[in-house]
Amino acid sequence: MDEAKPTVVVTGISGNLGLRLLAQLAGFQVIGIDLKPPVTERRVQFVPLDLGKEASCRELFLLLREARPVAVIHLAFVIDPARTGILDLDQMWQVNVAGTARVMEAVTEANREDSIVEKFIFVSSVAAYGSDLPEPVTEEFPLGGHTLPYAIHKMESDKVFQQRAPALRGCSAFMLRPHIFAGASVENYILGAFRGTPNGGGDRAAKMRSSGKRLPCMLPYGDEYPEKRIQFVHVDDVARLISYILRKNGPESQRLTVLNVAGRGDPLTYGRCIEMAKAKLVRVPGKFAFRTILELLWKFDISTIPPDAMPYMTGEYIMNTDRLRKFLGSEYEHVFHYTIAEAFADCFDKLPEPGKQPLAAE
Repeated sequence: MDEAKPTVVVTGISGNLGLRLLAQLAGFQVIGIDLKPPVTERRVQFVPLDLGKEASCRELFLLLREARPVAVIHLAFVIDPARTGILDLDQMWQVNVAGTARVMEAVTEANREDSIVEKFIFVSSVAAYGSDLPEPVTEEFPLGGHTLPYAIHKMESDKVFQQRAPALRGCSAFMLRPHIFAGASVENYILGAFRGTPNGGGDRAAKMRSSGKRLPCMLPYGDEYPEKRIQFVHVDDVARLISYILRKNGPESQRLTVLNVAGRGDPLTYGRCIEMAKAKLVRVPGKFAFRTILELLWKFDISTIPPDAMPYMTGEYIMNTDRLRKFLGSEYEHVFHYTIAEAFADCFDKLPEPGKQPLAAE
C-alpha cells in the first residue's frame, strides 16, 4: 500500500453506504472490514471479521496498532435480517450493539500509549428517536426507538457510543443520525413499500418480480395519514458528509459531535411520495389491519418488510437539521447535492428491471 497516504478503517465496507463511500476516499488507503469482500474495482485491503464475536475486539485492536489509521468509520450493522440471513435477535444484538462497543474498545486500547486514531465516525439513525415525534427534534431529544429490532439496536448502540466516546483517548468522535436513505442503489423497508417491491424469497414473489408486478402502497383510513411528513437523505450525500468530516480540521478533539442528517429542503408528505412513486394506494381500516397484512406478506415470503416496521411506516418523525447546516457552513450545498424530494425521486428515475431488484441493505 502507498505509505504516503493516510489510512482509514471502514467497518461494513460491503454495504451500500460503504461502497458509495469508497468513491469519496481518494487520497486515503482503505482497510475494509466485513463478512464478505466488497464488490468494487477500488483497491481495498479487505479484512474478514465478525464483530458479533468477542474475539473481534482483540483482532481489531491488533490491526489498528499495526496499520495506524487516522480514522475509523463504523458502518457495520445488521439492518435487514432476511437479506443478511441473521435471523436470531441475539446474534443481531451482538453485531449491532456489542459490536459497536467492541470497535470502540479496540480504538480506546489502540490509543492508550500513543494517539493513533484521530477520528471515529459512527452512523446511527433517525429510528433511534422513535416513530411518532411531536415536532422536528434536535439532537438533544430523548431517544425512544421501539418495536422494530433495527430501531431498538440503533438506539442502544447510539447510547453506547455516547457513553464511551469520552474514553476514546484524544480521538474526536462524530455520530451521524441520518434519516431514511434514498437513491437508485438503496433498498430499505420504507423505499420497498413505495416501490412495491415483492422481494421475498417465495415462489409467488419470484413470479411477481419476473412479471414486473408491484405491491400496492398501504395507508390506514384517515385524512391525517397521507398528510404525515417524511424526510430522506441521499446515500451519496451521507458519503460526502463522512468524507468532509475526515478532511475537516477543527476544535472537535476529545469531544462528541452529534448531527441530525437529512436532505436539503422541506419534508415530503406520504401522499406526495405515493404520487412520485406512481404507486397504487390501498386504504385499510386501521393500524391493526395494516400490521395484519404485513404479517401475511411476511408469512408467505412475498415481502421482506417485517410487521414490526408498521409504526415507522405510519408515523411522523421529523428532525431539525440546523446544527448540520451550521457545522457545514458555506460547504453545505457542496456536500448535500440533493434536496429531500430529489433524493426520493432518484429512487424511481430508473426502476430496476423485473427480477433484478437491488439488494443493498441501506
